[in-house]
Amino acid sequence: MILFNVLSNNTLFAMLQTYGSTEPNINNPFASASSFQSKAAILDNMPSHNVTVDDINIAYKQMGYADGKPIILITGASSTMDMWNPLLLEALISANYKVIIFENRGVGDSTVGTKDFSINQFADDTLGLLNVLRIDKTDILGWSMGGFIAQQLAATNPDRVSNLILYATSCGGSNDRPTPPEIIAIDKNTTMSQSEKMQKLAPMFFAPASWFEAHPDYTNYFPIPKEYPISQQIHQKQLNASTTWAGTCNTLSSINVPTLIIVGTNDDPAPDSLTLADGIPGSWLIRIGEAGHALMYQHPDDFNRVLKTFLDINKE
Repeated sequence: MILFNVLSNNTLFAMLQTYGSTEPNINNPFASASSFQSKAAILDNMPSHNVTVDDINIAYKQMGYADGKPIILITGASSTMDMWNPLLLEALISANYKVIIFENRGVGDSTVGTKDFSINQFADDTLGLLNVLRIDKTDILGWSMGGFIAQQLAATNPDRVSNLILYATSCGGSNDRPTPPEIIAIDKNTTMSQSEKMQKLAPMFFAPASWFEAHPDYTNYFPIPKEYPISQQIHQKQLNASTTWAGTCNTLSSINVPTLIIVGTNDDPAPDSLTLADGIPGSWLIRIGEAGHALMYQHPDDFNRVLKTFLDINKE
């Protein structure tokens, strides 16, 4: 385990500033936009593709270099692919990646199918998408529940994974902490508008409270969907899949690919990240201070610089 316990974003900048470049390129659809909102609008309006994978149709978007090294991003629960930070996608494109984002089973334009929802099934869906796209090996970034899916895929199909990035996640199973009841209560409230729900949820994801108080206008850094991402029924199925997953806590040593674990210290009370880092041989652990579950929106420059440094050092 390589551990960087980052207490200061200035320290992180000094440590990593020599790596990577954020210069735009002709394959970057975000290069012409200057504001976060305009970049998010470009992502929203980017046409999606649809492919059949077993019993479902999966909606996905691909951007960047067609012949670049692929990286696939797996979202968390209740998230659509357009909720990825466009600054992250832009950074990966600038590093000459072919970037694939998609929507999990039952989310957005991806269909529900006939099979039961489970982390193992979501991993099979992701693998099926890679097969259809004829991607033999890829870097994978999984966020929250997407981190569960990424771990499952890396553990069962290590030959398909080049580098693994686990963002704001845990090894699951009995060690996983449940979704806070206040978040579930907001999710289930059918009388609240999307705007009202986002206003209630935002402070919980953008911890600590002092950070959110200093950055109250989250529309400047968070891509709010036009409609609530998924139905309550699908959300509950995702929660059930996460809570019934056996997890990888006892088998982390089987993940034998270069792995980056990145988390905000205000989102890591256990801390779950240490369990992951202790169990995955040779893994990196980056813990960024003054950051919560929405770390990639709170500190996008630091988040992107860490990812690009890790990926650059672990190029095949």
